[in-house]
Amino acid sequence: MCGIVAGLAQRDISKILIEGLHRLEYRGYDSAGVAVIDPGGELRRARAVGKVRALEEVLLDAPLSGAIGVAHTRWATHGRPAQHNAHPHLSNERVAVVHNGIIENHEALRDELEAAGYTFTSETDTEVVAHLVDRELRAGKALPEAVNAVTERLDGAFALAVMEKHSPDLLVGARQGSPLVVGVGIDEHFIASDPLALLPVTDRFIYLDEGDMVAITSAGIQVLERKAGGNALSPVEREVVRYEHSVEATGKGEYRHFMMKEIMEQPTVLSRTLADRLDPQGVRLDAFEVSRNSFLAAQTGAEKGKELVDTARLAALFTEVRQVQIIACGTSYHAGMVARYWLEEVAGLPTQIEVASEFRYRERVAAPGTLFITLSQSGETADTLAALRDIQKLNAEGPQAGRYLASLAICNVAGSSLVRESDLSLLTRAGPEIGVASTKAFTTQLVALMLTTLALRQSRGGNTSDGDDLLARQLLMRLKDLPHVVEQALALDGEIAQLAEKFMHRHHTLFLGRGSQYPIAMEGALKLKEISYIHAEAYAAGELKHGPLALIDEDMPVVAVAPMDDLMEKLKSNLQEVRARGGQLFVFADPEVSLKAGEGVHVVTVPGVCRYLAPIVYAVPLQLLSYHVAVLKGTDVDQPRNLAKSVTVE
Repeated sequence: MCGIVAGLAQRDISKILIEGLHRLEYRGYDSAGVAVIDPGGELRRARAVGKVRALEEVLLDAPLSGAIGVAHTRWATHGRPAQHNAHPHLSNERVAVVHNGIIENHEALRDELEAAGYTFTSETDTEVVAHLVDRELRAGKALPEAVNAVTERLDGAFALAVMEKHSPDLLVGARQGSPLVVGVGIDEHFIASDPLALLPVTDRFIYLDEGDMVAITSAGIQVLERKAGGNALSPVEREVVRYEHSVEATGKGEYRHFMMKEIMEQPTVLSRTLADRLDPQGVRLDAFEVSRNSFLAAQTGAEKGKELVDTARLAALFTEVRQVQIIACGTSYHAGMVARYWLEEVAGLPTQIEVASEFRYRERVAAPGTLFITLSQSGETADTLAALRDIQKLNAEGPQAGRYLASLAICNVAGSSLVRESDLSLLTRAGPEIGVASTKAFTTQLVALMLTTLALRQSRGGNTSDGDDLLARQLLMRLKDLPHVVEQALALDGEIAQLAEKFMHRHHTLFLGRGSQYPIAMEGALKLKEISYIHAEAYAAGELKHGPLALIDEDMPVVAVAPMDDLMEKLKSNLQEVRARGGQLFVFADPEVSLKAGEGVHVVTVPGVCRYLAPIVYAVPLQLLSYHVAVLKGTDVDQPRNLAKSVTVE
């Protein structure tokens, strides 16, 4: 949440910073600001409330120029959206700081600085950083040492970019608990919270590790790490990684909104997620990658960056799995809920799924042989990442019986913290997702989870007595056909757009599903509330009589997902209960489901699909429904109020 972009070049940096802010606006859009050191050596700043275009209007009247600068787009945590709370924050017209994250001990630091004579002009936690750096500089420290001394005093999560006017050839970044990357150019280098911000100027990046600092000058880039047991800095080599997606991949193309573009990309990205990962024998285990920091690295020969894990070792590891623990947040949590059904029924593994923000704050007992799976689109979700680090600490300190077997990250971003810090990873290959409401990242997560389920099944010998695993072979065939089925589901767009008109003036909606479709109902409700601001909630359809039925009347639309499965007749009974009380039904149904449209009953026929993969297909029409309702209501589809794409703070 919030976006940082900063740079040092041999040319005017201001236009690069503004373009970077536009590309980061999905991370925050309450306010935006930029600061540069101008050719005369003075620190200049401009800020505006609202989106980046408001800042551009300010700059039209009072342009800024300089070869070094920092910029920020904000999602408010401390202090309301207002110009005086917008970043960058300054100290004594000398230091400029932009910050992502939360400084938990900012109140004590503010009291200390006010007692020392510093005056605060904002309610933010960030301003203490600017004043602390200024105080360290006044004590005679150089900027990297000053920033290092300040970070030692900060509690919480942060990514920082700092400059000061007496060092116009030096830009410093620091990362602790919040992502930060370095963009490597030719005679110019950059810092950002996401590579997307910098794709117009470079496709080569250094992903800073936890605790790293970076000092950028015209002479080059120096990454610094703290030595164990102290706060002294020492140079360290970090790999330069080429970004795999083009600049065009981050644009809207012919679409009005990123969300619709990303919905329509799903057949392509699902094909990409499956590509080179299936063979006649099943899931290729070399699709899973091992981290160089993993305990598996020494056993598999992985030494430089991400290397393909030895498949025999991985098969042996999967054979040891006795149960699965899934941790995720938001949409990723819904994907994990679907996977629980698959892992238990297809792989025969007891599975638990928990919200990361709850898991990390309770006492836990790890059963022997537990595979720890984390799900995150960005790989920087604060609570999910913290949960991973908690279990790693438990593994390092606890008895062998209390250890988790291994950690597996299912993620969309190869260089993310979650991928680099997990033992194993399986990338979803969804490509950049800019819309705040996740669509293609969700369905590719589901495909990756099915691949994981099948890999675990085949490593455990399947569930058939004769060795001829019919179910696995059928699922492999269905997976290969899945992108085509999703393409057919997308052809429902026109019909769903018309249906959306019936939701325009509604204030509440109830979503129903059974079995593995219950999490899809939850995801549909989340999408509708996220972007249309209609209150929506989901229930397992069998729970209607335990409370939600009291809400049913002619003003409460009820959306149901109805694939052809063993629970179909049960679901029909639940839907009849709704109609008997005047509820308006909107049913997304399999062609073989005998439901007739009529008064108060609207039926959308979804392409036929096997029951295991039905959650992936049925998610698509619910995405289209939420999109068209939001467009009709005139809300900001890609950047809904109060939300940001990447949740990097608690």
